[in-house]
Amino acid sequence: MDTKLTLKLNQSVIENAKKYAAEKNISLSRLIEAYLKALTSSEKNAEFEISPFVKSIATGKSVPSEINAKKEYSDHLMDKYE
Repeated sequence: MDTKLTLKLNQSVIENAKKYAAEKNISLSRLIEAYLKALTSSEKNAEFEISPFVKSIATGKSVPSEINAKKEYSDHLMDKYE
């Protein structure tokens, strides 16, 4: 069952998160839900790397503009499936 949650966040973080969610064809609610689920997962052995964008949401710091998320992800996939 979905429940409504109200959050107060920095306006620029919200705008960047909305853009990111739109690029990934996912709602902002589902993006935040997935992040919170990953943080609170009881599966302690699950190792995953939190992306710079998600870290920026958690810390309030912005992602450096020189980061090319698509290239980073592409590089990650190439390494993973070599």
